[in-house]
Amino acid sequence: MTIDPEQLGRSKSDLAKELRELRKRAGLTGVRLARLCSMSQSTISKIETGKKIPTLTEVERILRAVGAPANIVDEISALARSANTQWQEVRASWRLGLEKRQAELTALETGARELRFFLPAMLTGLLATPEYVRASLEYSPGDISKTVARKLERQEVLYDTSKSFAFILTEQAVKWAVVGPSAMSVQIERLAALSNLPNIRIGVIPFGALLGRGPMNTFTVYDDRLATVETFTGRMVFQDPRDVAEHLEVFSLYERIAVFGEQARRQLFEWAEMYRRDL
Repeated sequence: MTIDPEQLGRSKSDLAKELRELRKRAGLTGVRLARLCSMSQSTISKIETGKKIPTLTEVERILRAVGAPANIVDEISALARSANTQWQEVRASWRLGLEKRQAELTALETGARELRFFLPAMLTGLLATPEYVRASLEYSPGDISKTVARKLERQEVLYDTSKSFAFILTEQAVKWAVVGPSAMSVQIERLAALSNLPNIRIGVIPFGALLGRGPMNTFTVYDDRLATVETFTGRMVFQDPRDVAEHLEVFSLYERIAVFGEQARRQLFEWAEMYRRDL
């Protein structure tokens, strides 16, 4: 799906307006529509006033109830998909302060019980050593010392055994030289050490593994309710259940290909030794 950041904001108000107009055109009151959709009248009211963004399933129920023709169904469904997607610019994060972004991530991680990370290019801050964190922020504007501290504080969540974490990393992500050989060796050994924690699974996909679907973007799935996708210029936040389910399906695909446990640790130690030989 092509995403226009400006269109995402308009989609929310347009969706509310279009659904309201369709109800009126069908000659239905909000109460009657709510009954036909097995939804509360207050939910219909919130959807039509833009206070609630409906899921695609809710939109389908409304469209069916008002007898919308096929071309209108396609148009409204596209609006609903856009309305359930949020675009966050990197530049906006810089303006607000990178520490605020760390607070947002902390809230997401605290509120989730099952977290899945697909990392095709670089490591996430949760897995990084202090040296790696600082080096990865080299091109960020302003004083990064507070952001480094916040990133390292976030790592405490890894030791919360009420949560489960699954990280899948490509060989490129593990070996991408953000820091020098000595620090890279330490970083890779940290991955191996973390994989021993009972609530953490770290899988690696070595070069040469057969992949029917090429890795595209870094993404994270929080439980089954939200997925975030990283790009160079920002991130997309998907909340529609179908989008989240698709990311879970992609994650499962790579999970079946990755190696875990002792096999992954042997591979990680081999890569760490490669960097030690470079000293």
